[in-house]
Amino acid sequence: MSILQEQDVLKSYRILGIGATTLIGAQHEGDLDYMAAAWAGVCDYDKGYAVVAGDHYTRKLIEKSGKFILCYPTASIVEQTMKLGSISKNDDPNKMEHCDIELINEPGFSIPLVKGCAAYLEYEVIKDQHSDNPYEMIFGKCVRVVSDSRVYSNNHWHFDQAPDELRTLHYVAGGHFFAIGKEIILPEYGD
Repeated sequence: MSILQEQDVLKSYRILGIGATTLIGAQHEGDLDYMAAAWAGVCDYDKGYAVVAGDHYTRKLIEKSGKFILCYPTASIVEQTMKLGSISKNDDPNKMEHCDIELINEPGFSIPLVKGCAAYLEYEVIKDQHSDNPYEMIFGKCVRVVSDSRVYSNNHWHFDQAPDELRTLHYVAGGHFFAIGKEIILPEYGD
């Protein structure tokens, strides 16, 4: 049985809300790329954004395909995440092989996903006057979400019950990451 479980698109903001390091992926006509980024997040219940400079290879694929994937890598793939953020496919056409990542095919997603992530969200690009702005933000509407049920299920994170290697990464600088920490719950505010 797969550890990946479908989640509610209208609650995708709960995944993005923790501000983890993100892998942003796109594919056009068989050309696939993923990059690591710290600047991705939530705009609305089912809307998200990613900041991807116009000269990044991934950005060109997003613009051509009209879609992008946000993945939340775990501590188990920290080395591969750093490589995906350090190597540009503009410079190395074999980047994906050189980053030592394993790809998986998940039904309902338009591209292969990076194995070892806590959650996967697919977005369709929202084209409006704000899409081509000086901040290089790309906005999208979430169309599909699956998560690793060992750390996210029933629209809630469960890191305290999972092994450390399944914690999401939070990038600081220069190869320095934190893995998400201890949970604090205030029951009177629960849903």
